[in-house]
Amino acid sequence: MVIQILGPGCPNCENLERNARVAVERLGLTAEFQKVTDVDEIVEMGVMRTPGLAIDGEVKKSGKVFTTEEIEETLRGYTG
Repeated sequence: MVIQILGPGCPNCENLERNARVAVERLGLTAEFQKVTDVDEIVEMGVMRTPGLAIDGEVKKSGKVFTTEEIEETLRGYTG
């Protein structure tokens, strides 16, 4: 699984990445993390408000820093 953090690299993006890493660890999943900082690429993916979280290229959440629990709920359907 590839988890992408979409945003310019601001503190909110860093917090979202940290929460996502904790969620992956708690669920015992394996994931590769990528940062997408190019504004054009972020907009192409359909994100108008950062930070955003995409899994395997599909945007799952955007617009705020989601909690570890919220991310865990999104990840429950994935096996790694």
